[in-house]
Amino acid sequence: MTFRWSIPLLLATFSTCACAALNVFATVPEWGALATELGGDKVNVYVATNALQDPHHIEAKPSLIAKARNADLLVATGAELEIGWVPLVTQQSGNPRIAPGAPGYFEAARYVTMLEKPARLDRSEGDVHAMGNPHIQTDPRNIARVAQPLAQKLAELDPANAAYYQQRFKAFDERWRASIARWEQQAAPLRGVAVVVQHKDFTYLFNWLGIREVAALEPKPGVEPTVAYMTEVLGVLKQQPAKMVIRAAYQSPRASEWIAERANLKVVALPFTVGGDEQAKDLQGLFDDTVARLLRGAQ
Repeated sequence: MTFRWSIPLLLATFSTCACAALNVFATVPEWGALATELGGDKVNVYVATNALQDPHHIEAKPSLIAKARNADLLVATGAELEIGWVPLVTQQSGNPRIAPGAPGYFEAARYVTMLEKPARLDRSEGDVHAMGNPHIQTDPRNIARVAQPLAQKLAELDPANAAYYQQRFKAFDERWRASIARWEQQAAPLRGVAVVVQHKDFTYLFNWLGIREVAALEPKPGVEPTVAYMTEVLGVLKQQPAKMVIRAAYQSPRASEWIAERANLKVVALPFTVGGDEQAKDLQGLFDDTVARLLRGAQ
């Protein structure tokens, strides 16, 4: 059988193929938001998790595997944050484009300076990450560091729209650096403020703003605190008073409320990532709201 194509039909077919958007599979909301900022209408972004889920502990459901099967690009934090589920998703998807080492596999942590790298690896010490603390998105300067290589990756996978991605990166970078300067000016009163954290997931935020962490409510990373341990924390706070206890939106409030009531502290729930509360609808809102909540907590 011979198929005959009309010229208009051929042009329409190739035009559709050339304009097909890149399918981006983002493991966590912050990278989905960044991919959207950089990719605009040239990308279809699917975010595998939401802000009220613990990114360490996600089930590799068939729905995630199905989305990964059609992805052109997988954007992950890396640094073992998603080690419990992303390898399973990529393997079972059968998609060689997003396998580790393939052009469509991108890890944000490779482009930032990692904090809290363990001197030795000992799993008896809790949920310890060999490459350092993976919660890099709480410092907006890290978002800026990831943006350029991510834009370059989009251009590499979609060279026909390389100029578009570069243009969007430049516009985002200019806005973002101006916002960082504004946030730093607003947050100046937070420098040196002592806080308690529920889980050590704000290390980069504190490093950026000069906030001083005096205690953590988890005896070891990822280990639920006991009453006995939190009583020890109360003893620490008598010697080193703090202004507030901070938790992420996805965490249970029980431990932070227990310590706050007994140590006369304010509880500050931070969005942690895009979608963590009504104000954190995008990357800009995430840090607008984070700084505002910290300032209210420090009053």
